Amino acid sequence: MKFLTIDKIKQQLRLDCTCEAELLTGYGEAAEEVVLDIMGCTYDEAVTKYGKFPQRAINAALMLVDTWYQFRTPVADRTMSVVPYTFDLLMKPLAKL
Repeated sequence: MKFLTIDKIKQQLRLDCTCEAELLTGYGEAAEEVVLDIMGCTYDEAVTKYGKFPQRAINAALMLVDTWYQFRTPVADRTMSVVPYTFDLLMKPLAKL
């Protein structure tokens, strides 16, 4: 992972164990890919453009991991909705035009 860490992910999920490291790494890598795809650049290009990797993009990626971890399947016994509006709010300014 380029900008997420297992420790950041565990903090987001409020996990205090060494469990599911492989699963969390997979979610983290996928979330980073989604965020970078939306931004339309690589990690290094984003750092060059913004001086550091944008915190809003890190927070958005953590939100994706959190959502995927809590709702592991697309079918549930409750009403499902898209990733919270906050994700769009965080990522829209960074999205490629």
